[in-house]
Amino acid sequence: MRRKLPPLNALRAFEASGRYSSFTGAAKELLVTQGAVSRHVSLLEDWLGVKLFLRTPRGIELTRKGETYIRALSSAFDQIDYATRELRDEADGSVLRLKLPPTFAMRWLVPRLARFHARHPKIAIQIVTSHEPANFRLEDIDVSVHSHPYPPEGQGHRRLFREVLTPVCSPALLQRGPALAEPGDLARHTLLSSRNRPMDWSRWLVEAGLTELDGAGHVDFDNAALAYQAAIDNLGVMIAVRALIEDDLTSGKLVAPFDLQVTTPGAYYLACALVSSRSPQLMAFEAWLMEEADAYERSLAAANRNS
Repeated sequence: MRRKLPPLNALRAFEASGRYSSFTGAAKELLVTQGAVSRHVSLLEDWLGVKLFLRTPRGIELTRKGETYIRALSSAFDQIDYATRELRDEADGSVLRLKLPPTFAMRWLVPRLARFHARHPKIAIQIVTSHEPANFRLEDIDVSVHSHPYPPEGQGHRRLFREVLTPVCSPALLQRGPALAEPGDLARHTLLSSRNRPMDWSRWLVEAGLTELDGAGHVDFDNAALAYQAAIDNLGVMIAVRALIEDDLTSGKLVAPFDLQVTTPGAYYLACALVSSRSPQLMAFEAWLMEEADAYERSLAAANRNS
């Protein structure tokens, strides 16, 4: 039977406009003008003989028939997206595309990736870094990891590990002084931090019983990885997320001068694109990542019990 389908560009314009509740938002996604999107939607409404949007002074709103139609279209587009990814992954040799926070990628995931490749040598990994979680509808991403102060809304998120804060510095800095016998001694040291985590020092200091600290100086980095390297290079004391410096503590590049560790409300979360949720390579990666995160949390709990 010959299919009777509306123009594809008109369908794409309508579906994107419905998701954004805006012709302008759809235009940015589709890389066309707002006027072109509006014309495509009007063409589709004429073709169907149905009003899909109500035009109001505040913008556009889906009609009841428009809401029904967009649910069907979104499902169909997701199926096309999934089928396309499957074919591309076969051609690429099973590629997984990850979007990760830069410091998490550099200091937690990459040092462990050799173990994943030893187990799954045929699965290729592509990594992009960003502090923003993935928008799976707009980005060609299979897996996203991001830190969040509270559990993200919606389904499909799994917690990797909690955020535990502790000050760290190089052994050389600790030896040359001034001494770091108690939290108040931090006032005689340069404090290092990441601009993306402005509350970390405050949280730790409050738990240490210090509401104010007039320090010897403060250096704020755009990227936490730079701050950790600065601590290794004796610049000062960094307020660290424990998971991201565990290897440095083990190797002796960094030391934690205080026993106090502060657990924040935040955690690192894993999310996967729903259209990719059935792919064997994604399931293998997710299982491995959760295994690594569980092993880390168990080791941290054991270390705290023994300290």
